[in-house]
Formats: sequence, C-alpha cells, structure tokens
Amino acid sequence: ALRIGEVRDGLDEARFRRAVSELVVSQQGALVEDIEVGTLVMEVTRVSGENGVRVPREMTLLGKTLLNLDQVGRALDPAFDPNASIRRNVAEIMTRRMRSAASPGSLFGTVLEMNEFLRMLPGRVNRILDSLARNELEVKVEAIDERTLVEGFQKIANRITVGLVLAALIVGAAMLMQVDTDFRILGYPGLAMLCFLAAAGGGFALVVNILSHDYRPKKKPPRG
Repeated sequence: ALRIGEVRDGLDEARFRRAVSELVVSQQGALVEDIEVGTLVMEVTRVSGENGVRVPREMTLLGKTLLNLDQVGRALDPAFDPNASIRRNVAEIMTRRMRSAASPGSLFGTVLEMNEFLRMLPGRVNRILDSLARNELEVKVEAIDERTLVEGFQKIANRITVGLVLAALIVGAAMLMQVDTDFRILGYPGLAMLCFLAAAGGGFALVVNILSHDYRPKKKPPRG
C-alpha cells in the first residue's frame, strides 16, 4: 500500500503498519471456510485512507473480485488448508522451478549474457585504469547527510567541553573554600564564590541553549 499508494501529510507510518499487520495476522493459518481475502483487501484500503495513504481505485475493484472468489472457494472445499497444501507440495514446486530454470532457453540466455559481459570487460577495465592513472576515479555513495552528522558531532563535543570546564570550576571552587582570605562574598572566600557563580551561570546558559535549540520544532520546507 505504501509503495503503490499516494502518501499524504500526517502519515503515522508505525501506526499504519501495525494496523495492517493485525489484519494480515488475523488470516494467518485460516482454512478456506474462514479466509476472507476480499474483506482483507477492502480493510487494508480502509485503513490506508484513515492513515493518510491513498491507494489506487483498482485496489477496491480487486477487493470486490476477491469477495466473489472467496465464496467460490468455500463452495468447492470449505475445509481446504492452503498452508498445509503448500507445505506438502513445496518440494515438487521447487523442483519444477529448478527444471524450468535449467531449460535450454534459460541456459542459452545465461551464456549470451556471459558472452556480452566478457566482450565488454576489457574496455571497461581500460576505462577504470585510465581514470585511476589520471586521478579521476570517483566513488559515489548515497549515505546519510555527512554535513548534518559532522555538525551534530561538533555540537556534542562543544557541550562536553563546556561541561568539563564547568565541572573544573566547581571542583576548583570547592578547593578554594578551604583557603582563608580577606576577600569574601556572603561570608565565603571571594574567589571560590566567583568560581561557583561562573559555573552556575555557565550551567544555566547551557541548559537554556539546549532547550532553545535542540527542542525547537524543525520547519518543514515549503512545498513547490
């Protein structure tokens, strides 16, 4: 449904997948008498619409067709177990598929593809070696956004550094508390109190920065 449908704004993909999974699991291991494939397709269409996925109209037509086929299956053999039948015949089915894959036509097709590959291989290797010799060989990898990742690492490193500086100020202030001096603030050694105040101000500023930047909702890009 996600692949063939049109995804709209506000889709909760996790909720949608959970709802569809519950529908599919309800039919798992059922006999023909209890299987309702048409109803299942119609329910998937309904759940898709409720969760912001617009599936093609052909899905509705398919669901109606399968509703009629469900009735045909019940009339032929309501006690038929499709899963048990697949388990009984899987070996024969795989043997037939392997025989068809090993037919002369398939082998000839494989030989032709191998022939084309070997014929084109020297030219491709020469182009790669020429690019390598001219230092023009490039490897393009579509991965995560490296710039955003590096910025995130820099932000983490900066905050760890600020935290270490604040911790050092607090430890230094605690040690200076034992030093007797005439310069006092509120009855405590003045230099120690200045360190404590600097650490408190830095910690407050760090918390404000985290709350104002990290939890700010991201603006969606304008839709063209």
